Amino acid sequence: MRRMRQWGPGLLLLSPSLILLAVFVYGLIAWTAKVSLSDEHNARGSKGFVGLQNYVDLFTKDINDRFLHSLKNLLIFTVVFLVGTMLLGLLWAFLLERGVKGEGFFRTVYLFPMAVSFVASGVVWRWLMNPADGGLNAVFDGFGLGFLQNTWWTNPDWGMAAMALPAVWQLSGYVMALFLAGFRGIPQELREAAAMDGASTYRLYRNVIFPQLTPVALSALIIVGHMSMKMFDLIMSVSGAQWLTEVPAVYVWQALLTSDYSKAAAISIILLLLVAVVIVPYLIYTNRAEKNR
Repeated sequence: MRRMRQWGPGLLLLSPSLILLAVFVYGLIAWTAKVSLSDEHNARGSKGFVGLQNYVDLFTKDINDRFLHSLKNLLIFTVVFLVGTMLLGLLWAFLLERGVKGEGFFRTVYLFPMAVSFVASGVVWRWLMNPADGGLNAVFDGFGLGFLQNTWWTNPDWGMAAMALPAVWQLSGYVMALFLAGFRGIPQELREAAAMDGASTYRLYRNVIFPQLTPVALSALIIVGHMSMKMFDLIMSVSGAQWLTEVPAVYVWQALLTSDYSKAAAISIILLLLVAVVIVPYLIYTNRAEKNR
C-alpha cells in the first residue's frame, strides 16, 4: 500500500500517454512484424504464416536485386549526408566561435533551411539539379564554368551522392547549432589554463576543446544518421520513385501501392533494426555516462 501511494498518482498521470504509446507505437510495430511473417502479397489477405521467408526473398529472390540496390543507395546517401553535415556544421560553428561580426545574422542564415520542409526544399533542388540546361547548370554556363555542368541525380554512378546535397544544405545549420552550443559550454577556465601552460591555438583546440565536443559529435551523428535512414519525402520531391535513387523507404511505399503488405512490412522491420543498431548503442553509452556522473 505504501508503494501504491508513492507510485500510484504518478502512474495514473502517465497512464494515458503510456496507453497511447503501447497501442500506436509498440502495438503497430508488433502488428507490422506479424504481417512481415505472413503470406499477404495481395489484397486478398494472408494465406498463412511463412516465417522468415519474406526476409530471405528480399536478399535472394528480389527482382534485379532491388532491395540490395536500395540498401546500396541508402549507404551512399547516408555517408555523404553524414560527412557533409558534420564537416560543414563543425566549420561554421568554429568560425562563429572564433568571433565574427554579425554573428546573429549568420546564425539565422545557417539555421533558416531547418524551417523549410523537405518537400519544399526538394521541389527547389529538383530545379537546381536539373540535368538539362536549367538550375545550377545554367548558372555554371553563364559564368563560363561549363566544365562543372553534370547530370546530377540522374548520373548512374554517383547520383545518390548528388541526391544528398539538399539534405546536407538543410541539416548543416542544425549540426552547427549543436557544435556551437558545445563550444560555448566549455568552461573558460580550461582555455585559460591551457594558455597559461603555453599551449598554442592549434594545441588548445586539438587537445582541450575538440575532445570536449565528443558527446556533441556523437549526438549529431545519431540524429543525422537515423534521419537519413528514413529519408523519403526529399527523395520523392527531387526524383520521384525511380530505380536510380530508390531507397528502402521508397520501396516500402511502392510495395504498399501494389498491396504487397508482407514485403512492405519486412522492409519496414529491417529499417527499424537498422535504426536500432544506430540508436541503441548511443542510449547505452549515455546511460552509462549518466551513472558514472
